[in-house]
Amino acid sequence: MFEQNRETLDQALSAISERGYWSAYPESPSPRVYGEGAAERGKEAFEGYLGRPFPTDQPSSGDPVGAERSPYGIELGVTYPRPDVAALIAAAKAALPAWRDAGPEARALACVEIVNRINKRSFELANAVQHTSGQAFVMAFQAGGPHAQDRALEAIAYGYAAMTASGTAARWEKPAKGDPLVMEKKFTVVPRGIGLVIGCNTFPTWNSYPGLFASLVTGNPVIVKPHPRAILPLAISVQIAREVLAEAGFDPGLVQLAVEEGVGLATDLAVHPGVRIVDFTGSTTYGDWLEANARQALVHTEKAGLNTVVLDSTDAYKGMLGNLAFSLSLYSGQMCTAPQNILIPAAGIDTDEGHKSFDEVAAGIAAAVGKLLGDDARAVELTGALANPDVLARVDNAPALGEVVLESRALKHPTFPEATVRTPVIVRVDPARSDVYTSEHFGPISFVIPVESTEAALNLLGETVSAHGALTAAVYSTSPDVLDRAEKAALEAGVNLSCNLTGGIFVNQSAAFSDFHGSGANPAATASLTDPGYVAGRFHIVQSRRPA
Repeated sequence: MFEQNRETLDQALSAISERGYWSAYPESPSPRVYGEGAAERGKEAFEGYLGRPFPTDQPSSGDPVGAERSPYGIELGVTYPRPDVAALIAAAKAALPAWRDAGPEARALACVEIVNRINKRSFELANAVQHTSGQAFVMAFQAGGPHAQDRALEAIAYGYAAMTASGTAARWEKPAKGDPLVMEKKFTVVPRGIGLVIGCNTFPTWNSYPGLFASLVTGNPVIVKPHPRAILPLAISVQIAREVLAEAGFDPGLVQLAVEEGVGLATDLAVHPGVRIVDFTGSTTYGDWLEANARQALVHTEKAGLNTVVLDSTDAYKGMLGNLAFSLSLYSGQMCTAPQNILIPAAGIDTDEGHKSFDEVAAGIAAAVGKLLGDDARAVELTGALANPDVLARVDNAPALGEVVLESRALKHPTFPEATVRTPVIVRVDPARSDVYTSEHFGPISFVIPVESTEAALNLLGETVSAHGALTAAVYSTSPDVLDRAEKAALEAGVNLSCNLTGGIFVNQSAAFSDFHGSGANPAATASLTDPGYVAGRFHIVQSRRPA
């Protein structure tokens, strides 16, 4: 098990250093890649879970729980063991010593094996992600499968690199009068303690795997607490992890599933004295609460942000409009990286098609979205379905926030007639209405804002991101000076910047092993997926020494 994964680990270690393109897991769902019949077997496996208890060896403390319903209108009916906090903590503590003593290499290779096994079940997971998050199938396969798996492997590589940055033993000799002073010293990586991963509804695997594997590789047992509407993908992932750990001779209690139907379990676990690491993706309100109250733990949060686009000028007007339209439409804007605030000089912008007024640019973006989503059957494969009723309510209320440039419309899904699907709404907002655009409106909602100038736009980007956070920013300009000033503004605000995207790369997508997701340098997130700082606090180095 270990030896066959050594090459993958070595390649991942090279990739995090070089930051070029590398992927361990192909993103194409083609039978040529994953084998004939893989898609059919994955769908059958997913359907086999429906309407019955999830197969697990974890004990239950009472009646089973679970109330997942697909955003596509399907009642999943899967139930899970009701967890007991004390039992979860006790099992994790019992599993820790042997895992700690196994050492960094054994842990890293075992973790790679877990991810490889997850990859082999990518179609099964894709169906589970689709019917809990509302992502369209291809996106669920890619983002919920290989892309999430690459992020997991990236976290493993960073954890292993951090743990092995210094030696494990040394013979220390200090010259002295007469015989030298000689000591034998040993340095042991000691895990911080039990990790808690609090999953989100929209990206249950992509946002959970980094924390799960960063903690596990550094020696920490992990309790996985999925979002109540997106349990199944993480239940499958935990099941695979437990199987691999048991085969490798470790206690499967190193990874446990903690499911709830309502609220409260995450809070109980997060403030438990035995929990020493918390990874969370979700709302700003709860993220702030965790940071303030889980004081015994290292807390990593990814929260809301005001992702901003500045339009100054372009030499590819149609390409710019098409790229923005795709970014606004992808998964109905239900991405933490999707653009919200589009800042355009009130006097308009220069383009390869001549000068365009503010109104022409706003109308151009609206028209590009309309063209992209003009055919319902094709559009739903891009938009997916709305993940929860709160998103729908925000879409319905958006026209009251300003002047509607593009109305949202309902799409009929050809396969799932009960799916809730809406196209983006675009609203013109006066720059004086900071009460509107300094709040995140999660979902297919964006604002076009007429600002005094490009300089004013860059200033507003810096001010809003510094105060409220963002995970992405973008700028379009033909001026090297403007691009340099945009980069400086992004650096000062601590947000990752994309410039002049007009082709097949979009601001709301990031590539593992090359792009950092978030920065930890503004209020939207406390860490980056996945840089050295993301893994460093998850372990300590404890030494022992004795005279030689």
